[in-house]
Amino acid sequence: MSEAISKRLSYVLRHRPDAIGITLDGAGWASVDDLLAALARHGTALSRAELAAIVGASDKRRFALSADGTRIRTQQGHSVPVELGHAEASPPATLYHGTVERFLASIGVHGLHRGTRHHVHLSAAAETAIQVGARRGRPVILEIDAAAMAADGHRFWLTPNQVWLTDEVPARYIRLPARLPAAPPRAPRAR
Repeated sequence: MSEAISKRLSYVLRHRPDAIGITLDGAGWASVDDLLAALARHGTALSRAELAAIVGASDKRRFALSADGTRIRTQQGHSVPVELGHAEASPPATLYHGTVERFLASIGVHGLHRGTRHHVHLSAAAETAIQVGARRGRPVILEIDAAAMAADGHRFWLTPNQVWLTDEVPARYIRLPARLPAAPPRAPRAR
């Protein structure tokens, strides 16, 4: 149940606070009291303790509670206008992005773009990029020459949960895989 609630919280706090009748402030924060009341009105009764457990159990630390516990927000990934105030930072030489094969041709020509979100999301660890890419199918990991991007004036921000953000990644900074990894073997069908 908490995974479904976590996904609902992400959706509401990143994209559609209006779907349950709450508002975010300019920095993406929502009142915990307002959130819990709105969720209850929409069929998801949740206590403060349950909310705190979901925030604490989030594998990618997607959520943040204010120091006094009265406000909540997601760390990144918004499509609604917010200014999260993440610190600009110098990236490591290489960053990674997880995707799937069907997007490679477009990425090879156009690079990575933020779409409806505020930023392109990158990670410092290939393992994290694998997890991200696997959400849409067999993952393909792209290596990003972040050192060259930074040297050329591209800006990067680091979130508290260690996600690297940038406005775009032009194709010239992306190392596409020379060979895609083999698909995992499929289990035999029961007859």
